[in-house]
Amino acid sequence: MARTDSDTWDAASGVGATATMVAAARALASRAPDALFDDPFAAPLVRAVGLDFFTRLVDGGIELNDIDGAGAEFMVHLIAVRTRFFDDFFSAETGGGGISAGADGIRQAVILASGLDSRSYRLPWADGTVVYEIDQPQVVEFKTTTMAALGATPTAELRTVGVDLRDDWPKALCDSGFDPSQPTAFSAEGLLLYLPPDGQDRLFDDITALSATGSRLATEFHPDAAATIGERSKAISQQFGEHAANVDISDLFYAGKRRHVVDYLVERGWQVAAKPRPEVYADYGWDFPDTDLLAPMRDSLAIVATRIEEKHGPH
Repeated sequence: MARTDSDTWDAASGVGATATMVAAARALASRAPDALFDDPFAAPLVRAVGLDFFTRLVDGGIELNDIDGAGAEFMVHLIAVRTRFFDDFFSAETGGGGISAGADGIRQAVILASGLDSRSYRLPWADGTVVYEIDQPQVVEFKTTTMAALGATPTAELRTVGVDLRDDWPKALCDSGFDPSQPTAFSAEGLLLYLPPDGQDRLFDDITALSATGSRLATEFHPDAAATIGERSKAISQQFGEHAANVDISDLFYAGKRRHVVDYLVERGWQVAAKPRPEVYADYGWDFPDTDLLAPMRDSLAIVATRIEEKHGPH
């Protein structure tokens, strides 16, 4: 189903179903012998959503080997590396390739499109950190209720903000106590393709306006997203996504030419470091798969930016 400017979802439908798919992938990745992270909440959250395929997948009723092709296995590996990259960005522990905002003293964090992410409950946040999670109201309510039922306790001060990122989320964030005068760590993980091209620009404009000097931003960028990532996502999710929840991931992406994230941020006063996906894999001791299907994804970038200049537009 094509996206619209006013579409909405919960954890079992539309864009929300992709959050459940990612949580299932995190659950499987956590159990691997060479696991890059531990997410004890991923499987319980998937079970709570109740999509049969994903529940059976995390409970062992379906094995990755039972799914045709290598797409499902790659998706689990991709989510594993991506999850660890963003974990390292927020963690108060040293390491992580020198990208840790928490280890560098930042005590305010914003997780955009938080979905079924459990970082607020499982990461070693620095003392005094306030974490804001932003997502659709239905998704926020579902996760908050489920985590409470699991007896989970946040490891930082958690403030949830139920708002669509296409609406005035900066106001909703500030109304929840966010302090724009303090350096902040923002994450936009697996998000940009679900925004229209102009919405991507507005997102970064809004983040910039909210970012004091020294703020950090972690995100990703996929060059030629509609033609490359959309086509590959259709192929990769054919057995993993469509079979699971009758969702073709590529149908949820917005097409259209996008500004290059690195250039856009630099113009707005950010210092940007970007790594292609194979280098991020190598940072964690993994090899990026060398297949024709996945070759275009080698150009996807993992980005960490630091706010060095407070200005509210390109100069």
